[in-house]
Amino acid sequence: MTSLIAIGRDAGEIMPETRKMYRLLMGACLLPAGIMAWLSMPLLASADEGQEVARKLSASGEILPLEKIAKSALAIKPGRILDSDLERKGKAYVYEIDILDARGQVWEVELDAKSGKLIKLESED
Repeated sequence: MTSLIAIGRDAGEIMPETRKMYRLLMGACLLPAGIMAWLSMPLLASADEGQEVARKLSASGEILPLEKIAKSALAIKPGRILDSDLERKGKAYVYEIDILDARGQVWEVELDAKSGKLIKLESED
């Protein structure tokens, strides 16, 4: 087995073979991390893009603003809004609002994003 430090060279100088092995090991460790970061980028971008799309659709009048949708959802199921999502289903946009009622039950209120009309109301178990 060869020594990591070359005898007779400057103190602390690493042999060329060891330097190559070090580079290979570092590449083998960093490659999976780089791939994972690259794969997660579309997920992060799509979350931001969703908010930007919602703003543009609301500004153009294609969908109702979230404030109006929230009022409609709370009129249907009083409580506290936990979460809201804007989803595209076919050609239509739909808001999914999660509401916690006074009894501690969580409800999903699905509303048409253009009209605010109720599509679905269901309890989440």
